[in-house]
Amino acid sequence: MARVTTSAADWPPHGAVTRPWRQTVRRGPRADRQLGEVIVSLPPLIAGLTYSPEPALLRMLEAVAGGLTHLDMVHGRTLAALNGLLLRTESVDSSKIENVDASLSDYGRALLGEGANASAVSMASATSALDRMIRDAGMLPRTLRKEAMLRAHHDLFSRVPSESVRAGHVRHRQNWVGGSDWSPRGALHVPPPPETVDAYLDDLFAFANRDDMPALAQAAIVHAQFESIHPFTDGNGRIGRALIHAVLRKRRVTRHLTVPIASGLVSHRDQYFGALNDYRAGNASTIVTMLASAASIATRESRRTAAEVTETRERWSSAAGHPAPGTPAYRLLDLLVEEPIINIPLVMERGDVKDSTALDAIGELQKAGVLQRAPRSRRTPVWLAPDVLREVHDLSIRISSASLNLHATDR
Repeated sequence: MARVTTSAADWPPHGAVTRPWRQTVRRGPRADRQLGEVIVSLPPLIAGLTYSPEPALLRMLEAVAGGLTHLDMVHGRTLAALNGLLLRTESVDSSKIENVDASLSDYGRALLGEGANASAVSMASATSALDRMIRDAGMLPRTLRKEAMLRAHHDLFSRVPSESVRAGHVRHRQNWVGGSDWSPRGALHVPPPPETVDAYLDDLFAFANRDDMPALAQAAIVHAQFESIHPFTDGNGRIGRALIHAVLRKRRVTRHLTVPIASGLVSHRDQYFGALNDYRAGNASTIVTMLASAASIATRESRRTAAEVTETRERWSSAAGHPAPGTPAYRLLDLLVEEPIINIPLVMERGDVKDSTALDAIGELQKAGVLQRAPRSRRTPVWLAPDVLREVHDLSIRISSASLNLHATDR
């Protein structure tokens, strides 16, 4: 395929076509029921396009990508458990962009399958979806696959009764973003018709599997194009943001870690949605710059979290009387860095111990102040490691605060 090099100023804008519209179920205000046509957005095909950023932005992209790779090299192996912490933070904040929120305690119970509210279950499912896409992109031959994206979508919605029938399947009806609940009247964005979705996704993945442009720019464009296609009935935002990390893993910018980039986007949702609109108007540089800024801040704060987690692990060991390597208590301390919310089955499985041994180790660390019994867990006991959970929360807050300050300065 012939490739056309574009600049930030002339990335092809979306086209449009007017199509007939009719409600399948007559509901909503009269204006919705009477709507007879809708203007549908037609994204450009991008498999043969190459984004060429301006020199200053190119230097920024290279510096941010280098910082990500350095963080991954330093902490990816020596602090492999940090990835669990970062993955959870990214999933939580990516869910918040969609107004899905829950306490970390409820989120942890959902991860353990111990029952939690619908938002917590949704956030736990987002973690599974994100993890699946990243792992698949990192496996040889390091290819982003549509099949992995569909399985990730299934992970996201298989536990949601109202959406389970559509989990893992692209949409077969027209959808829209914003505006009325009953029709595309006043919508902010009307994605392409459902019969075009598969061809658009094939084109998108062809672009995503190239390696001849800055990886962060590629990730941003893949994300923006995906959001413009809006291939699912629900979950497009979370799957689309997971694609960012899949591109970075495929391009080897990261090999082990997942920095919480969504934490930098959730702080300014209006600007984020505005950047997506700029992309549709023919300016890719807005979303590229925004993603690079978010990644830079997330990298810096994740480095701080790595140091905090290392210090926490040492402090725990001292409080617990320095348990000997290989003992159940020692192995549980290591586990808590990665899994700060535990129950007896998890400790038995990961520590390869009997239930009585797991309970003894938990009791030992609870007495040392490392663990606390979770509220509302009398019937199915759950324990929390507050120090790590606070760091999860603080990491998100620090990234959000830094992002807000950056945009305030830019204005």
